[in-house]
Amino acid sequence: MKLLINIIQKTGSLFLIIVVLISTGCQQVQDNSDKHNSKPETPEYFSLRPETEKAYGYTHAVKIGDDIKISGAVSMDDAGNPTAVGDLLQQMKNCYSDLDKVLKHYGCTFDDVVVENIFTTNMREFLNQSGYRNTIYTKQFPTGSWLGVKELALPEFMIEIELEVHKAE
Repeated sequence: MKLLINIIQKTGSLFLIIVVLISTGCQQVQDNSDKHNSKPETPEYFSLRPETEKAYGYTHAVKIGDDIKISGAVSMDDAGNPTAVGDLLQQMKNCYSDLDKVLKHYGCTFDDVVVENIFTTNMREFLNQSGYRNTIYTKQFPTGSWLGVKELALPEFMIEIELEVHKAE
C-alpha cells in the first residue's frame, strides 16, 4: 500500500482515478457503435389537407422514428373554411375526427397519444364539454395542457387540439 501511495504522489491524480476504477470493478462501456453508424431517421410528413396546409404554411403531421407530432386540429372543411361556428362541442368532435384520420395514417389510435394540448377561446364552455374526451381516451388520458387563449387562427375557431404520439414499431 505504501508503494501505491508513493506512486500516486509522484504521478498525479490521473493514475489514482485509473487505479480506483480498476479496483472497484468498473464495467466496460457498452459499444453503441451501431447506433452511431446507422443513418438518422428520415422525417415522414403527412398532409391532411395539402392545399390548405400549403396556403397557411404548415404540415399537419411529421413522424420521426417512433414519435409523431401532430399540428393543432381545428374545425374546418376540406377547403379550409370553419365549420360548426359557435358550437364548441361539435368543433371538438370535428377536431378529434381529423386527428383520428392522421393517427390512422400512421397505424395509430388515441391509445398511442402521450401528449394532448388543447387551446380554447372559451374555457368555461370547454370545461362543460370536456367529458366528451372520455369517449376518445378509453384506456388512459395523455399528459398535456388546457390553455385559454384570446384567439385562434380564424375568429370562428373556438378550439384547437394538438397531439404527440409514441408508437414503438
